[in-house]
Amino acid sequence: MGAACTTTLQRLLTEEPDALLGALTAAARGAGFASLWHAQTGAWQEEIRILKEVAAALVARRREAAKWPVLLEFAIPRRGRRIDAVILAGGAIVVAEFKVGATTFDSASIWQAQDYALDLRDFHEASGNRPIFPVVVATDAPAGDALPSIFPDQHVARVARACPANLVDIALRAADHAEALGLDRIDPIRWDLSAYRPVLNIIQAAEAIFAGHQVREIAHAIADNLTETTAAIIEIVRHAQAEERRVLCLVTGVPGAGKTLTGLSAVHDPELRAGGRPAAVFLSGNGPLVKIVRAALLRDLRRQGKRVRESRREVETFIQNLHRFISEHGLERSDLPPPEHVVVFDEAQRAWDAAQMKRKRDVDRSEPEMMLEIMERCPGWCVIIALVGGGQEIHRGEAGLGEWGRALLGRPVPWEVVTSRDALEGGASLAGQKLFGEITPPEVQLRRDGRLHLRTSVRSFRCRVVTDWVNAVLCLEPAKAFQVFSAAADFPVVMTRDVDVARAWLRARAGEGKEAGLAGLVASSGAVRLRPYGIEVSSGFRGSYQFEEWFLRDAADVRSSSMLEVAATEFECQGLELDWVGICWGDDLTFDSTRNGWTIRQFKGTKWLSVRDKTNRQFILNKYRVLLTRARRGMIIWVPRGDPRDPTRKPEPLEETARYLRACGVAEIAGIE
Repeated sequence: MGAACTTTLQRLLTEEPDALLGALTAAARGAGFASLWHAQTGAWQEEIRILKEVAAALVARRREAAKWPVLLEFAIPRRGRRIDAVILAGGAIVVAEFKVGATTFDSASIWQAQDYALDLRDFHEASGNRPIFPVVVATDAPAGDALPSIFPDQHVARVARACPANLVDIALRAADHAEALGLDRIDPIRWDLSAYRPVLNIIQAAEAIFAGHQVREIAHAIADNLTETTAAIIEIVRHAQAEERRVLCLVTGVPGAGKTLTGLSAVHDPELRAGGRPAAVFLSGNGPLVKIVRAALLRDLRRQGKRVRESRREVETFIQNLHRFISEHGLERSDLPPPEHVVVFDEAQRAWDAAQMKRKRDVDRSEPEMMLEIMERCPGWCVIIALVGGGQEIHRGEAGLGEWGRALLGRPVPWEVVTSRDALEGGASLAGQKLFGEITPPEVQLRRDGRLHLRTSVRSFRCRVVTDWVNAVLCLEPAKAFQVFSAAADFPVVMTRDVDVARAWLRARAGEGKEAGLAGLVASSGAVRLRPYGIEVSSGFRGSYQFEEWFLRDAADVRSSSMLEVAATEFECQGLELDWVGICWGDDLTFDSTRNGWTIRQFKGTKWLSVRDKTNRQFILNKYRVLLTRARRGMIIWVPRGDPRDPTRKPEPLEETARYLRACGVAEIAGIE
C-alpha cells in the first residue's frame, strides 16, 4: 500500500494518539527508514492532534463525513515523496501538507503542495479525473484562507493557505464540489493501490531499463505511443532478420518526446535478443550523455553489489561512443563485420558530414555513409535505428537529416527505409528537415510507419506545448508565442533581470532533502561575458569539470547542479534534463527591434563580432533551442541588465531582449514570495 496508515475520520476520533504514532513508526521501520524518520516523531504527534480536532469538527457538521478515509504518509512511488495526509472527502481529494510550528506560508511549501496535487493528477490513475484540493497547514498561523479558489488548472484547486481551523471548511467545500459534479465516493483501498506511472528522466530511465523494467512500466501515459514505437522497432528487427533485409529505421519526435528512452529500451529489450539475435548497441556522439548515463548505470550496478570491473564491462557494452565505434569498425577493422546486427544511432541528425570527417579522421566520407558501409558487412541482415530530432544541430560539421538520404544513393546493396511521415515531409518536430529532396531514390524501398513518430513530450509532463512556444520565440513570432504560452498554465516560465532572484526561485521550487527536484543553471557556450556575474562557460573550464557529478549528485552535494554554482552549456545538457532550469541569457543572441530580428554574435579577443554565415547563425539559434527545452517542470530566464561602463555588456540589447520575451508571454518578476 502507498500509505503508512489508513483510517477514517470516525476511527481517528476513537484511536489513541500513541496507537497512530506506533503505526506510522512501524511503517517507517518496515520500509527501512526508521532512523531517517526518527526526527518526524514530534511532527507526527502534532499532526495527529490537529487531525483529531478536525475529525471531530467535520463529523459534528456532516454526519456522513465519519466514513471519509484518511491516509497518512502516502508515498509517491519513485519520486521520493510522501504526502503528510490525504483526506478522501466524498468524491474529492484533499492533499494536506503540515508545517509544524510555522506561522507563515512560504513559497517552497506552497509549491510542494501543488507538486503533490499535480503528481496525483498527472500520474495516479485513480486521481486523474477527480477534483484535488492542495492545502498547506501552518500549525501556528493565526489565520488562513477561508476557502480555496477552485481550479485555475484542470482538476486542481489553487493551493489553500490554512491554519488548522480552516481545514474543516476546505474539506467540506471539496466534498460539496465533487457532489455537484455527480462524482461518487472514492474507495480508499482502490485509490491507495491504484497504478502510478511517473515520467523518469533519462538517467533514471536508463537505470530502470538496465534493471529489467520494460518501457511500458516506466513511461507515463502522456507518451501514448512510446510503447508502440518500441514494439514497432522490434517488429522491424524481426522482419529484417526473417527476410534478410538491410533496414534503416528512422524514429522522429519533438524534443523530450522520449527518443533516447526508446532507443535505450529497444537495445535492452529481451525480445530484441530472442530468436538467436545478438545483442544491440546504443551509440551516441553526445560525449557528455554517454559519460553521464554510463556513470549512472555503473553506480546503480555497484549498489546491487556487482564488482566494479564486471559492472564497467556491462555498461560499456550497453552504451558506446559513436565516433569511437565508427573509427574502430570503419577504419581500424574495416575488413571485419561488427559484432552487432542492430545499432541504435542517437541524435542521428548530428552525425558528422564529410568535411568534418576529413578534418577529424582524414576520411572523405560522412558518418552516415560510413555507418551504412559498416553495417553492410553484417552477414545476411542488419538494422540501423536512427533517432532523429530537429533544430538541435549545435556545432559545425553536424550533417542533418538530409545527409542520411544522400548516403543511401548508389549503395552497392539495397536498403529498405522505414520511417514516419515527418522525416519525409519535414514536419515541425524536425524544424523542416527532410530525408530526401523532392524525389525518393529508386533504389530505396520506402515504407511509412506512423508509430515511429513520438508526438508528445514526456520531459515536460505538465506542458505539452513548450516546444511550439520555443519554436515561435526563436522564429520571431511573438504573437504566436504569446498564444501558445496561454496553454502552458501549469508549466511556469518567468523572467528576471537579477541572477540572485533566479537562484532563489529555483531553490524555492526544487526544495530540499527528500523533496528535492533537480535544479540547475544552463547557458550558451558563446555567452562568455556572463563571467562578471560568476558564470563561466569557457571550454577550458568545462573540460576540467565533472559534469557527471553535476547531474547525478543530490541537492545537498556541493557538486550538484542544484547548488546553482556552475552552469552547463548546450554541449553538457543536450539529451538530458533537469526538473527546474535557470536559463542564463547571453550577449551572443539579443533581439533588435529596429530590424525585428536576432543579433547573433561571437566573442573574439575583446569584442563581439557579428555572425553572418547562415549555418553558424543557425547553430547559435539551435543552442538556445536546446537550453530552452531542458526543463521538466518549469524554468526561469535570467536576462542580465548589462553595464553601461562595459562595451561588451551593453544594456540596451539585453533590455530589448527582455521586452521581446515579455511580448512572447513571459512575466517578469523582481523577487519571490
